[in-house]
Amino acid sequence: MTNITSALLSLRDLRFAGLGPVQLELHAGEVMQIAGASGAGKSLLLRAIADLDQNTGQVALEGRRRETLTPARWRSQVGYLPAEPAWWADTVGEHLQRVDRDWLEGLGFPMEVTDWGVDRLSSGERQRLALARLLALRPRVLLLDEPTANLDPENTRRVEALVREYLTTHDAGALWVSHDAAQRQRLGGTPLHMEAGRFVPAPEKAFLNAG
Repeated sequence: MTNITSALLSLRDLRFAGLGPVQLELHAGEVMQIAGASGAGKSLLLRAIADLDQNTGQVALEGRRRETLTPARWRSQVGYLPAEPAWWADTVGEHLQRVDRDWLEGLGFPMEVTDWGVDRLSSGERQRLALARLLALRPRVLLLDEPTANLDPENTRRVEALVREYLTTHDAGALWVSHDAAQRQRLGGTPLHMEAGRFVPAPEKAFLNAG
């Protein structure tokens, strides 16, 4: 592994929930796709990187170790999008005060969406709006856990396009967990296959068909 300062996000000997160790280097503009069977540890890995669950090892952003930043600062720069995002206020606008109009339009929403009540949103709408909410923090690393799991093909493509554009314009990188083989082919990037909390070699066919 190259020097820890050469990568946007670096993991060394990361251990979490009895799993690992994981070694990883993510570079700006890169998408790393994480495949693997249910229970392999994919979501737990993202949560460990975000420092939401107990973990050990070295995690750094552009060479700066995670422990030198406050938790709030780390999570604004290394943004985690869970498969089922939380909502805590009554209206969409209370969550999206800094959101970019172009992002909302790109995700298929009118600006009036900020006046909508959260309780009227479908699961797919919540998923797309949670992405916009995350991007408003301008993170350098996106930790995306099945961000299109509840979306139809059209809205799936909207999310893919927005993330790709964001990585380019903000010099960012992404770890993207997906069970969708066709999506992984579209996204390209670096394929990773996880078993029992570790990345292991996998033939292309196994990666494309992993659950």
